[in-house]
Amino acid sequence: MNNPMESAEFSRDPYPLLAALRARGPVQRVRTGRDRTTWVVTGWAEARAALADGRLSKDTGRYFADRPSGRDLAPAVSRSMLATDPPDHGRLRKLAVAAFTPAAVNRLEPRVREIAEGLATALGRAAEAADGGPVDLVEGFAAPLPIAVICELLAVPDADRAAVRRWSDDLFAAADPDTADRASHALAGYMTELIAARRAAPGDDVLSGLIAARDAGDRLTEPELVSLAVLLVVAGHETTANLIGNGLFTLLRDDALRARLRDDPGLLPKAVEEFLRFEAPVTLATFRYATEPFELGGARIGAGDVVLVSPGGANRDPARFDAPDTVRLDRPAPGGHLSFGHGPHHCLGAPLARTEARIAFEVLLARFPGLRPVTDGRDGSDGGVRWRRTRLMRGPARLPAFLGPAAGGRDGGWRRPSGA
Repeated sequence: MNNPMESAEFSRDPYPLLAALRARGPVQRVRTGRDRTTWVVTGWAEARAALADGRLSKDTGRYFADRPSGRDLAPAVSRSMLATDPPDHGRLRKLAVAAFTPAAVNRLEPRVREIAEGLATALGRAAEAADGGPVDLVEGFAAPLPIAVICELLAVPDADRAAVRRWSDDLFAAADPDTADRASHALAGYMTELIAARRAAPGDDVLSGLIAARDAGDRLTEPELVSLAVLLVVAGHETTANLIGNGLFTLLRDDALRARLRDDPGLLPKAVEEFLRFEAPVTLATFRYATEPFELGGARIGAGDVVLVSPGGANRDPARFDAPDTVRLDRPAPGGHLSFGHGPHHCLGAPLARTEARIAFEVLLARFPGLRPVTDGRDGSDGGVRWRRTRLMRGPARLPAFLGPAAGGRDGGWRRPSGA
């Protein structure tokens, strides 16, 4: 039996299936194979509780010790900080969190804006070269912005960033486990070499800081160091790229919202939170399993049962959010979504992701006030939008748009095609 959460339709629009599951109850068992089932949590209250419940372990090494998965993921991926429980998780997280504090992110903001402005200029030139035709907002902006930021933090050379991004993308290939396994080894091998290079010539970067922590205090083993570096580069851009891509997808389908945010950039922080809720970058959180029997949302979870929490489903729970399938900037309690998780594994890069997204939307709307979709969807077409094939992440792989005339005729603007 095919897993409905690994279908192309689920990648394109997971919300009908998630809503159908929630309508039957906030915690439902889903058949994911001939002899496999998984609990899927779509209720907001239940999802929030599950994310903080110590009875749900993330230790995949222990789970698969006597349950061979048939996969060949590199240990740097399969045994990362995401796949650990306390106390190891807290020790590893403490070493990484300093790079993503609000103060550290504030220091990064000018550089994030500089990168965003440069990408916007290149995007405008691409539109000119296409004689005013559409450009891909994912390939030209949403994806390269966060990968550039995290690669700078980790001192990944410019020449290597395209390969790092490709390996990271391939890790989430839902329909092709072999591709994901190969990418895990390629990325782990690359990070091992990069760590050796930074150890020989340390700099003022996050990776050098982690190496110093490992070498001076022996608080990290060498495999932990490699794993943490891999996790930072993957988690440091995947969620943000999808946040920006999903936000742009939402903006392109709402002329009034686009105009409102263009005219009042002060609303962008609220908009970022609503985009996070409405089109969660993470549809299904990573693997958890029950270490003992317990009840959740009326369901009896058995010891060893796999539980997948769905931020995408929880964020549209009508028991928590009024009109959950509508974008609203005036929600009485902004935030409250679970897109960055909750509890011990709450995304440590959330402050940086929010800053990158806010700057991304601000730059694009200011530079290209005429930004518009290829189609409004009324004719039934998707305008060339293509979605990533992954059950975990939610984001467009391709998002064509017309840029329209740039503000004040600035460099990187768009010129009207002759005869138009």
